[in-house]
Amino acid sequence: MLRLSHPHRTRRRRGAALVEAAVVLPIFFLAILAIVEFGRAMMVGQLVTNAAREGARQAILYGSDDDEVREHVTTFLQNAADVPAEHVGVEITVSSGPNREGAAPQSVVDAESGDRVTVRVTVPWDEASWGMLRWLGGESFRGEATMRHE
Repeated sequence: MLRLSHPHRTRRRRGAALVEAAVVLPIFFLAILAIVEFGRAMMVGQLVTNAAREGARQAILYGSDDDEVREHVTTFLQNAADVPAEHVGVEITVSSGPNREGAAPQSVVDAESGDRVTVRVTVPWDEASWGMLRWLGGESFRGEATMRHE
């Protein structure tokens, strides 16, 4: 004898999928947004390092000055990561090379061949984030590059 399932059992399960979706979908979308925001953090962190490298390359060229280096770094970050120029911190340090005689250089203009130029770039996370999640609020991305002056 063939027994059919009871129709009242299927009616009780009718809303279960809706309840399960209501519980799972917010968690799923939160995970997707976290992945996107983490990817953005990784990208901006790498771009800040690249900006420091580009600034150091600009600084080691003969005839460069500190303002040109800062402008080069901020323009790079504006174009690559859409970071406003007023939120980009650029610190330039020039230290004496092994063959330098005399006073230590104070800026890129004073640098001679062989002097080391270090460019440090900082960007606050709040200015680089798309604002979906604020899990890195108050932190900054930092990049640093050191090269010898030509």
